[in-house]
Amino acid sequence: MQLTGNTIFITGGTSGIGRGLAEAFHRLGNKVIVAGRRKALLDAVAAENPGIDGVELDIADPEDIARVAARLTQSYPSLNVLINNAGIMPFDDPSGAIDDAVARRIIDTNLLGPIRLTSALIGHLKQQPRAAIIHNTSVLAYVPIATNAVYSASKAALHSYALSQRFMLRDTGVAVQEIAPPWVDTDLISKRGDPRAMPLDIFIERTMAGLATDAAEVIVDEIRGLRDNPGSGEHALVDAFNLELVAHPIPV
Repeated sequence: MQLTGNTIFITGGTSGIGRGLAEAFHRLGNKVIVAGRRKALLDAVAAENPGIDGVELDIADPEDIARVAARLTQSYPSLNVLINNAGIMPFDDPSGAIDDAVARRIIDTNLLGPIRLTSALIGHLKQQPRAAIIHNTSVLAYVPIATNAVYSASKAALHSYALSQRFMLRDTGVAVQEIAPPWVDTDLISKRGDPRAMPLDIFIERTMAGLATDAAEVIVDEIRGLRDNPGSGEHALVDAFNLELVAHPIPV
Protein backbone atom coordinates (compact mmCIF):
# COMPACT_ATOMS: atom_id res chain seq x y z
CA MET A 1 0.00 0.00 0.00
CA GLN A 2 0.99 3.63 -0.27
CA LEU A 3 2.03 4.87 3.17
CA THR A 4 1.16 8.54 2.68
CA GLY A 5 -1.84 10.59 1.62
CA ASN A 6 -4.35 8.32 3.35
CA THR A 7 -7.30 8.67 5.69
CA ILE A 8 -7.00 5.66 7.98
CA PHE A 9 -9.41 4.10 10.49
CA ILE A 10 -7.83 1.75 13.04
CA THR A 11 -9.85 -0.34 15.48
CA GLY A 12 -8.27 -1.09 18.85
CA GLY A 13 -6.08 1.93 18.34
CA THR A 14 -5.59 3.04 21.94
CA SER A 15 -2.84 0.59 22.92
CA GLY A 16 -0.37 -2.00 21.71
CA ILE A 17 -0.01 -2.72 18.01
CA GLY A 18 -3.01 -0.58 17.09
CA ARG A 19 -1.64 2.51 18.75
CA GLY A 20 1.84 1.81 17.37
CA LEU A 21 0.48 1.68 13.83
CA ALA A 22 -1.68 4.75 14.39
CA GLU A 23 1.26 6.82 15.56
CA ALA A 24 3.51 5.54 12.77
CA PHE A 25 1.00 6.48 10.09
CA HIS A 26 0.34 9.81 11.83
CA ARG A 27 4.05 10.68 11.73
CA LEU A 28 3.96 10.14 7.96
CA GLY A 29 1.28 12.81 7.62
CA ASN A 30 -1.79 10.60 7.17
CA LYS A 31 -5.14 11.48 8.70
CA VAL A 32 -5.67 8.85 11.39
CA ILE A 33 -8.84 7.99 13.29
CA VAL A 34 -8.58 5.45 16.10
CA ALA A 35 -11.43 3.49 17.65
CA GLY A 36 -11.80 2.00 21.10
CA ARG A 37 -14.36 1.32 23.80
CA ARG A 38 -12.98 3.71 26.43
CA LYS A 39 -13.23 7.44 25.85
CA ALA A 40 -10.49 8.25 28.36
CA LEU A 41 -7.96 6.22 26.37
CA LEU A 42 -9.10 7.75 23.09
CA ASP A 43 -8.69 11.21 24.58
CA ALA A 44 -5.19 10.31 25.82
CA VAL A 45 -4.07 9.18 22.35
CA ALA A 46 -5.47 12.34 20.78
CA ALA A 47 -3.84 14.57 23.40
CA GLU A 48 -0.43 12.96 22.91
CA ASN A 49 -0.76 12.97 19.12
CA PRO A 50 -2.44 16.20 18.01
CA GLY A 51 -4.36 15.55 14.81
CA ILE A 52 -5.37 11.97 15.60
CA ASP A 53 -9.13 11.69 16.13
CA GLY A 54 -10.86 9.19 18.40
CA VAL A 55 -14.18 7.38 17.92
CA GLU A 56 -15.89 5.24 20.55
CA LEU A 57 -16.74 1.80 19.16
CA ASP A 58 -17.69 -1.58 20.56
CA ILE A 59 -16.51 -3.81 17.73
CA ALA A 60 -18.56 -6.72 19.13
CA ASP A 61 -21.83 -4.80 18.69
CA PRO A 62 -23.35 -4.87 15.17
CA GLU A 63 -25.51 -1.80 15.82
CA ASP A 64 -22.51 0.18 17.05
CA ILE A 65 -20.56 -0.83 13.96
CA ALA A 66 -23.37 0.45 11.72
CA ARG A 67 -23.50 3.73 13.67
CA VAL A 68 -19.76 4.33 13.45
CA ALA A 69 -19.54 3.34 9.77
CA ALA A 70 -22.21 5.90 8.91
CA ARG A 71 -20.40 8.56 10.92
CA LEU A 72 -17.07 7.79 9.29
CA THR A 73 -18.30 8.00 5.72
CA GLN A 74 -20.01 11.31 6.47
CA SER A 75 -17.25 12.94 8.52
CA TYR A 76 -14.27 11.51 6.60
CA PRO A 77 -15.31 11.20 2.94
CA SER A 78 -11.70 10.51 1.92
CA LEU A 79 -11.47 7.43 4.17
CA ASN A 80 -9.55 4.87 2.15
CA VAL A 81 -7.78 2.55 4.61
CA LEU A 82 -9.38 0.26 7.20
CA ILE A 83 -7.15 -1.54 9.70
CA ASN A 84 -9.02 -4.28 11.54
CA ASN A 85 -6.81 -4.52 14.60
CA ALA A 86 -9.08 -4.84 17.66
CA GLY A 87 -8.88 -8.18 19.43
CA ILE A 88 -9.14 -9.91 22.79
CA MET A 89 -7.25 -12.99 24.01
CA PRO A 90 -8.75 -14.67 27.08
CA PHE A 91 -7.30 -17.99 28.19
CA ASP A 92 -9.39 -21.14 27.85
CA ASP A 93 -8.99 -24.92 28.09
CA PRO A 94 -10.47 -26.99 25.26
CA SER A 95 -9.98 -30.15 27.33
CA GLY A 96 -12.82 -28.94 29.56
CA ALA A 97 -15.89 -26.72 29.48
CA ILE A 98 -15.40 -23.34 27.82
CA ASP A 99 -17.54 -20.45 28.97
CA ASP A 100 -19.93 -19.77 26.11
CA ALA A 101 -20.21 -16.05 26.80
CA VAL A 102 -16.44 -15.65 26.66
CA ALA A 103 -16.16 -17.72 23.49
CA ARG A 104 -18.86 -15.68 21.79
CA ARG A 105 -17.20 -12.43 22.82
CA ILE A 106 -13.93 -13.60 21.26
CA ILE A 107 -15.64 -14.54 17.99
CA ASP A 108 -17.71 -11.34 17.92
CA THR A 109 -14.62 -9.22 18.52
CA ASN A 110 -11.89 -11.00 16.57
CA LEU A 111 -13.80 -12.42 13.61
CA LEU A 112 -17.31 -11.05 13.18
CA GLY A 113 -16.17 -7.54 14.14
CA PRO A 114 -13.77 -7.25 11.18
CA ILE A 115 -16.26 -8.94 8.85
CA ARG A 116 -19.11 -6.63 9.88
CA LEU A 117 -17.02 -3.46 9.81
CA THR A 118 -15.50 -4.27 6.44
CA SER A 119 -18.95 -5.06 5.09
CA ALA A 120 -20.26 -1.72 6.34
CA LEU A 121 -17.43 0.23 4.70
CA ILE A 122 -16.65 -1.78 1.57
CA GLY A 123 -18.98 0.21 -0.69
CA HIS A 124 -17.31 3.44 0.38
CA LEU A 125 -13.80 2.01 0.00
CA LYS A 126 -14.56 0.86 -3.55
CA GLN A 127 -15.38 4.45 -4.49
CA GLN A 128 -11.91 5.70 -3.54
CA PRO A 129 -9.15 6.06 -6.15
CA ARG A 130 -7.09 3.62 -4.09
CA ALA A 131 -7.94 1.83 -0.88
CA ALA A 132 -6.68 -0.88 1.44
CA ILE A 133 -8.05 -3.24 4.05
CA ILE A 134 -5.52 -4.56 6.57
CA HIS A 135 -6.43 -7.48 8.82
CA ASN A 136 -4.35 -8.09 11.95
CA THR A 137 -4.35 -11.84 12.50
CA SER A 138 -1.56 -13.70 14.35
CA VAL A 139 1.11 -16.35 14.01
CA LEU A 140 -1.42 -18.38 16.02
CA ALA A 141 -3.58 -18.47 12.90
CA TYR A 142 -1.02 -20.96 11.57
CA VAL A 143 0.14 -22.66 14.77
CA PRO A 144 -2.48 -22.52 17.55
CA ILE A 145 -1.64 -22.10 21.20
CA ALA A 146 -3.62 -24.68 23.18
CA THR A 147 -4.25 -22.40 26.17
CA ASN A 148 -6.01 -19.88 23.90
CA ALA A 149 -7.84 -22.23 21.58
CA VAL A 150 -10.79 -20.01 20.70
CA TYR A 151 -8.54 -17.01 20.09
CA SER A 152 -6.30 -19.08 17.81
CA ALA A 153 -9.34 -20.40 15.93
CA SER A 154 -10.71 -16.87 15.48
CA LYS A 155 -7.42 -15.72 13.95
CA ALA A 156 -7.25 -18.76 11.67
CA ALA A 157 -10.77 -17.94 10.49
CA LEU A 158 -9.87 -14.29 9.87
CA HIS A 159 -6.84 -15.42 7.86
CA SER A 160 -9.13 -17.59 5.73
CA TYR A 161 -11.56 -14.70 5.30
CA ALA A 162 -8.74 -12.39 4.19
CA LEU A 163 -7.68 -14.91 1.52
CA SER A 164 -11.19 -15.03 0.09
CA GLN A 165 -11.71 -11.28 0.32
CA ARG A 166 -8.42 -10.58 -1.45
CA PHE A 167 -9.46 -12.79 -4.34
CA MET A 168 -12.92 -11.27 -4.64
CA LEU A 169 -11.49 -7.73 -4.68
CA ARG A 170 -8.74 -8.57 -7.17
CA ASP A 171 -10.27 -6.46 -9.97
CA THR A 172 -11.02 -3.42 -7.80
CA GLY A 173 -8.91 -0.61 -6.37
CA VAL A 174 -9.09 -2.15 -2.89
CA ALA A 175 -6.00 -4.06 -1.77
CA VAL A 176 -6.13 -6.56 1.10
CA GLN A 177 -3.09 -7.11 3.29
CA GLU A 178 -2.69 -9.27 6.37
CA ILE A 179 -0.43 -8.63 9.35
CA ALA A 180 0.44 -11.77 11.28
CA PRO A 181 2.35 -10.70 14.42
CA PRO A 182 4.53 -12.92 16.56
CA TRP A 183 4.42 -12.51 20.33
CA VAL A 184 4.82 -8.74 20.62
CA ASP A 185 5.57 -6.95 23.88
CA THR A 186 2.12 -5.48 24.59
CA ASP A 187 -0.48 -5.89 27.32
CA LEU A 188 -2.77 -8.12 25.23
CA ILE A 189 -2.57 -11.11 27.57
CA SER A 190 0.18 -10.46 30.11
CA LYS A 191 2.33 -7.84 31.71
CA ARG A 192 4.97 -6.39 29.44
CA GLY A 193 8.66 -7.10 29.66
CA ASP A 194 8.98 -10.80 28.78
CA PRO A 195 12.28 -11.18 26.90
CA ARG A 196 10.71 -13.70 24.53
CA ALA A 197 8.39 -11.04 23.09
CA MET A 198 9.43 -8.82 20.19
CA PRO A 199 9.72 -5.16 21.25
CA LEU A 200 6.76 -3.18 19.94
CA ASP A 201 8.86 -0.49 18.26
CA ILE A 202 10.84 -3.07 16.28
CA PHE A 203 7.66 -4.87 15.21
CA ILE A 204 6.04 -1.63 14.06
CA GLU A 205 9.14 -0.58 12.11
CA ARG A 206 9.34 -3.90 10.25
CA THR A 207 5.60 -4.04 9.69
CA MET A 208 5.47 -0.56 8.20
CA ALA A 209 8.25 -1.56 5.81
CA GLY A 210 6.23 -4.61 4.80
CA LEU A 211 3.03 -2.65 4.34
CA ALA A 212 4.87 -0.34 1.94
CA THR A 213 5.10 -3.27 -0.48
CA ASP A 214 2.40 -5.17 -2.33
CA ALA A 215 2.88 -8.21 -0.09
CA ALA A 216 -0.36 -10.03 0.66
CA GLU A 217 1.01 -11.08 4.04
CA VAL A 218 3.35 -9.04 6.21
CA ILE A 219 5.31 -11.21 8.61
CA VAL A 220 8.62 -10.86 10.41
CA ASP A 221 11.42 -13.33 9.79
CA GLU A 222 11.17 -14.70 13.34
CA ILE A 223 7.90 -16.48 12.54
CA ARG A 224 8.60 -17.55 8.98
CA GLY A 225 9.28 -21.12 10.06
CA LEU A 226 5.91 -21.30 11.81
CA ARG A 227 4.17 -19.69 8.84
CA ASP A 228 5.69 -22.32 6.57
CA ASN A 229 3.78 -25.01 8.44
CA PRO A 230 5.10 -28.42 7.29
CA GLY A 231 1.80 -29.75 5.94
CA SER A 232 1.13 -33.28 7.16
CA GLY A 233 3.77 -32.78 9.84
CA GLU A 234 1.83 -29.99 11.50
CA HIS A 235 0.65 -32.13 14.42
CA ALA A 236 4.22 -32.65 15.59
CA LEU A 237 4.97 -28.95 15.02
CA VAL A 238 1.96 -27.80 17.04
CA ASP A 239 2.66 -30.29 19.83
CA ALA A 240 6.29 -29.17 20.10
CA PHE A 241 5.23 -25.52 20.06
CA ASN A 242 2.78 -26.05 22.90
CA LEU A 243 5.09 -28.28 24.93
CA GLU A 244 7.65 -25.46 24.91
CA LEU A 245 5.02 -23.08 26.23
CA VAL A 246 3.96 -25.57 28.90
CA ALA A 247 7.57 -25.76 30.03
CA HIS A 248 7.92 -21.97 29.99
CA PRO A 249 4.40 -20.53 30.39
CA ILE A 250 3.43 -16.96 29.60
CA PRO A 251 3.22 -14.96 32.85
CA VAL A 252 -0.13 -13.32 33.59
